[in-house]
Order: sequence, then structure tokens, then C-alpha cells
Amino acid sequence: MNKKGFTLIELLVVIAIIGVLASVVLASLNTARSKGADAAIKANLANIRAQAEIAYDTAGNYSGLCGTTVVAAAIDAAKAAAGVSATTAAYGTAGSSTVAACHVIPANDAWAISVPLKSSSANSWCVDSTGASKQLTGAHLTLNATAC
Repeated sequence: MNKKGFTLIELLVVIAIIGVLASVVLASLNTARSKGADAAIKANLANIRAQAEIAYDTAGNYSGLCGTTVVAAAIDAAKAAAGVSATTAAYGTAGSSTVAACHVIPANDAWAISVPLKSSSANSWCVDSTGASKQLTGAHLTLNATAC
């Protein structure tokens, strides 16, 4: 009897190998998505720093910085990349894993903004008026802080 074909065991082994390879690829894609979201957060906050300096050159202070249309739009874009919804985020409050924070001190001469990172909500990215742009590891912007 000369029958050609694969046995059931051979087919199951091939399917198992394909399943293992697919799971490895999908795990890598999730990491890449998180890194892409973190890059978007950093880019939006870098744009805020440039917009803040334009506002300072125009008005001579940072008054109302957190509420300006351009800065608010960039903060909203960074929050969207982080997965922070607009309803849970609040300006002028302490930052947390669910809150993007934007602070301007009463004298209007210093500011800081932080947004939690997508890859690790325990960490956040922070920019401030001194030119700092860095990750706050295991921390978020504290209440009324104007420096990272």
C-alpha cells in the first residue's frame, strides 16, 4: 500500500511550530507600539517647549501657558498617545499614571509639564522652562512643581 501524504502527528507539529512563531512576532509588535507611543509623547512635549518660548518672547512671561490652544492641543496629543483620557487628566494637579500635569508658577516665569509614558505608566516624560527634557523614573510631576 503506497499512500502519499502527511500523518496527523506531522500536521499537528507544523501547526504548533507556526503558533509559537506567531506568538513571538505578536509580542514584538506590542513592544514596538509602546515605543512608538513613547516617541509621540516625547515629540509632543518637545513641541510644547518651543511653543512656550514663543509665548514668552511675545508676552514676556508664561501666563496662561497651560491653557493656550497650541499647548493644550499638544498636551492632548501626548495624552492620547499615552492612553490618558481627557476626562481623567487635569492641569495644575499632581501627575500620576492617569494624569497629565501642566504647572505654571504664580509669577509666570517657570513651568513644567509631564505625561505618563505608554510603555510604563509608573514613569513619565517631563519638560520644563529650564530646557530639561527627561524621564521621571518611578515618579510623576509633583503638585505645582515647575522643574523636572
